[in-house]
Amino acid sequence: MADLTIPEYTAQDYIETSKPYKWLYDHRDDKFLMAQLKEKMKRIAGSLGVRSFCTMFDLYCESVAAENRTILENSTEFDGQAVELLCGEYTCNNKGVTIQDKYGYTQTICTHPILPVRRIINIDTGEERLEIAYRKGRGKNGKMPNWRSIIVEKSVIASSTQILQLSTYGVVVNSENAKELSTYLLNIEDLNYDLITEQKSVGRLGWVLANGFSPYYSDLIFDGEADYRHIFNSVRSEGSRQEWLDSMIKFRAERTQGRLFLAASFASVILEPCGLLPFFLHAWGGSGNGKSVGLMVAASVWASPNVGDYITTFNSTDVGQEKIAGFLNSLPMCMDELQILSASGVTDFDRIIYKLCEGAGKIRGTKTGGIQKISTWRNCFITSGERPITNSNSGGGTFSRVIEFESEEKIYSDLIWLYGVVNRNFGFAGREFIEYLQSDGNYEAVNSLQKEYYRQLLNHHINEKQAGSAAAILAADHIATELLFHDGNALTVADMEKICKTAEETDVNARALDFVRELIARNPMHFKANDFGEYKYEVWGRVDDDYIYIAKNVLKREMQAEGFNISAFLSWAKRNGMLVCDKDGRRTRKAQIAGQVINTVCLLRDPDAAAANIDDDFEDIPL
Repeated sequence: MADLTIPEYTAQDYIETSKPYKWLYDHRDDKFLMAQLKEKMKRIAGSLGVRSFCTMFDLYCESVAAENRTILENSTEFDGQAVELLCGEYTCNNKGVTIQDKYGYTQTICTHPILPVRRIINIDTGEERLEIAYRKGRGKNGKMPNWRSIIVEKSVIASSTQILQLSTYGVVVNSENAKELSTYLLNIEDLNYDLITEQKSVGRLGWVLANGFSPYYSDLIFDGEADYRHIFNSVRSEGSRQEWLDSMIKFRAERTQGRLFLAASFASVILEPCGLLPFFLHAWGGSGNGKSVGLMVAASVWASPNVGDYITTFNSTDVGQEKIAGFLNSLPMCMDELQILSASGVTDFDRIIYKLCEGAGKIRGTKTGGIQKISTWRNCFITSGERPITNSNSGGGTFSRVIEFESEEKIYSDLIWLYGVVNRNFGFAGREFIEYLQSDGNYEAVNSLQKEYYRQLLNHHINEKQAGSAAAILAADHIATELLFHDGNALTVADMEKICKTAEETDVNARALDFVRELIARNPMHFKANDFGEYKYEVWGRVDDDYIYIAKNVLKREMQAEGFNISAFLSWAKRNGMLVCDKDGRRTRKAQIAGQVINTVCLLRDPDAAAANIDDDFEDIPL
């Protein structure tokens, strides 16, 4: 049995000397014995009035450990390590990472080599990440296993709970060593701050920094979400540039709508230089016309055009669409199969259009009570489906943000050949287009060109917002034609005029007026009695040579059913001299309809005619 006889020390020995603590420390080789002695000495010291024995002993152990450390001279000794780093009090070799604790015991931090090798700073958020290199196993036949690496947020490494996530990648970390591994990695980074390489990173595509563009900016690396890495990796060049170019010249020569797909793809990256908001280019029509191949052509300017690589579908949530838009940022977002949403019962796409054309995501909170970083984007949405993306009752803002055209015939005569070409060859034109924009003066030149096309389109009475988007398409196509294709087949203002809408066509209230007139034309028996002075159907109002009287509640009901707002319509009609108000200026007036005095909305039948004075006396509907 171990000897627990403790020398007789005085209170002065405990307080003014290190003798009791050294005696106990010398028994550290037997942990159990030292624990017994420590407990007994604590009681003895307490009986002498010394209440801080354990604290004093811990401080003594730390001072001894500090004297034995060789912090500045100790370095990592991992075979095949990317960089040799100072490791202070840690021992770092092929057996792993260890440290001597304050009692002199060897404590294992990690059972395999691991160290930080690169510090990564995101240019958008300023967030820091560390690239952690590690290697597991003892190797076979004398050959050590290869090093692996992962990029981890500093907040993950700094937390003894979140660092457990590294176990997913094979790092040996558990609840027992998590805190020590976290401390080790942060200490090594701090000790070697100037030795560890610092790298700028980006988690998205598109314009970055001053005139740089991801992924073509050579000093940037990708550190975005793993879910989007496949999209980032799809933006590359592959195959033959000349084969793609020759094929696109043939493609452009056949159909104007084919040139639209290409031009919109190029236009996406000039929206930011031109200070424009996102917009939609939507192609619709029957199946088999090659709309999906048209999307692939657009995508092939930048990336691998296969669905699942770069092209997406409408089969995603609002949050998913926002995230992809924010990730693509400046590059076109190509979405196929609008009918997927139609099959799910979605018939009104205005909300999707407004949301994506705002260019910014929704404000969302974090689990910790803060606000997530809001995604932003400035790009073009090139979409396709079997039906239009706008409705007759879509708001004017929706029409302003969408340029759509019907694909009445195949976009190209040989779709199978075209499909094969863009599958094999892609990604050359986009890079060259960006390099052109980055050349001296060209960033500003494209801005001036877009403004000139915008002026010309306004002269053709095109809606202002549509004119801005259409001008971007024309400017981008003009540059691409001169830079790449040299075929003289650039789109013209006349081409865009055919598919753009005038200011009047995009005015929702002007369309509401057309609806009211059609409503009366389709339902004459609701506005006129038969030869016997009787109404076979519900009475809605009356129509005479100059005026239309409609019961206000009937008009409200019918307009709401079609998605129109009666208050906005009446206000617009009054401003434009089409509404006949009562003598007090109210937007409804009393009228006698079928023998009853009711509130009616009174509209001029001929909007170009001046409103005559209406007799305030009630009149019966003429028989």
